[in-house]
Amino acid sequence: MSAHTRLDLLETDGYVVLDRARELPHRAEWEGLDYIDWVSGGDTRFAILASVNGDEREARYRFTERPDKDAVWTAQSDRSPSLRRWVEDCGARHGRVRVIHQRELGYGETISEHLHQDDNNAFNPEGEGWVVRAWLELTDDPDSFMVLRDSKDDVASERRIPLPAGSQVVVDSERLWHVVCHSGPRPRCALIASFESGPQLERWMSARMGVEARA
Repeated sequence: MSAHTRLDLLETDGYVVLDRARELPHRAEWEGLDYIDWVSGGDTRFAILASVNGDEREARYRFTERPDKDAVWTAQSDRSPSLRRWVEDCGARHGRVRVIHQRELGYGETISEHLHQDDNNAFNPEGEGWVVRAWLELTDDPDSFMVLRDSKDDVASERRIPLPAGSQVVVDSERLWHVVCHSGPRPRCALIASFESGPQLERWMSARMGVEARA
């Protein structure tokens, strides 16, 4: 294991389901954004709110030889002030911030073609915090779920996290294989942000781990 700072909260399972958010932004904050096509978990598009250089068309970090941290807010983040505030309220260094727009795709195809690990920590200097991902579900999709596995073909390790509106999940997405199976028929939208592990992220998570999250 590399010498990066990691969170005790994620040590056992690699993920934590937080309490559901009590309030969500108005739909206009994500429905009015500019989306680009992307290959991720099925038929997806992304609206880029923070990127390596503030470019709304650039979602990747690995070609820049920089860790997924210290992202620059794009101009269209001004159209989503509540989503931006959700990220900034964490207080941790953040990297990429995006809204995903995902269309319906069955479980079998989703798993066979789109189950993946992220590369959040390419070029992340040892001794700094390990980068993980956080999700905030914006649309109400209680029949859709996030799939997490310890390894790609380890079906026995599979966990499924339901995704009603307001769901908040933090995942070590470089450790776990993951994808979301969306039942539709309307597109699913969620905010995805990269955060650096450290005291700020731990406090933010702990404050959102009440009775519901610990059940």
